[in-house]
Amino acid sequence: MRGETLLRVEHLTMRFGGLVAVNDLSFTAKAGDITALIGPNGAGKTTVFNCITGFYKPSEGRVALAHGGEAAFAAIEEATEKGARTLSVGDGAIHLLERMPDYIVTQHARVARTFQNIRLFSGMTVLENLLVAQHNPLMLASGYSVLGILGLSSYTTRQREAVELAKAWLERIGLTERADDPAGDLPYGAQRRLEIARAMCTKPILLCLDEPAAGLNPRESLELNTLLRDIRDRDETSLLLIEHDMTVVMEISDHVVVLDYGVKIADGSPEQVKNDPKVIGAYLGVEDEEVAAVEAEVEGRA
Repeated sequence: MRGETLLRVEHLTMRFGGLVAVNDLSFTAKAGDITALIGPNGAGKTTVFNCITGFYKPSEGRVALAHGGEAAFAAIEEATEKGARTLSVGDGAIHLLERMPDYIVTQHARVARTFQNIRLFSGMTVLENLLVAQHNPLMLASGYSVLGILGLSSYTTRQREAVELAKAWLERIGLTERADDPAGDLPYGAQRRLEIARAMCTKPILLCLDEPAAGLNPRESLELNTLLRDIRDRDETSLLLIEHDMTVVMEISDHVVVLDYGVKIADGSPEQVKNDPKVIGAYLGVEDEEVAAVEAEVEGRA
């Protein structure tokens, strides 16, 4: 339900040998919100994404996702004590993502992601890229090939639904006319939209986007903003994004979390974060003493 907590990150720490990339990070993301994770280069943002989406196993901490409403979090301690990945709670479930490999995070927890560097199948057509995203349910419907070979109706129905879903997304991202073209032939901005559409074909409840506006011109950034709002509102999919383009962040985000050297320094609305002296200091690269001076000046004017 919109406004309820969907994702809870608790005391997340990620070490690589002696390097602490993320240190004791806690934040929440609400259902129906666009939550932005921002910070200077090297702040640990992509590491956090990798921990949430199962590419890394955190050194410490817990990452929980609720299906079916916030009430599922009542079972978080029980799931932890049992060593479970998933625990059913009434009509919903609690998923402990730090215990899951990436493919289970996608399939069962219904978390999808895109990458900073576009990872389309460039030799496949635009349409085929969207069908590949639906490979798992298609294989299940085919009885892992047997039912598909026999041409039984259960498989042909699911196949038709997959094609219709792909066509619907092609229309939404304005690529219907390019359906049979190789994905690698698309302009850069169109490839970005296709990658997002491919992730949405898995029907996620949480979509994680790693710098979706990187390399886009102002017109393409505006189109991206429209698409992301539409995904939040029409598909009721919550979004968690890493982004360096502050215009995008401030225009579409409901909630912003700021990291600096792996530590959370701010957490709040875009307006609150934009005016936070610690955030300003981190982006300008000033020393802690200078940040303290700015904070004192702000407090003196209040």
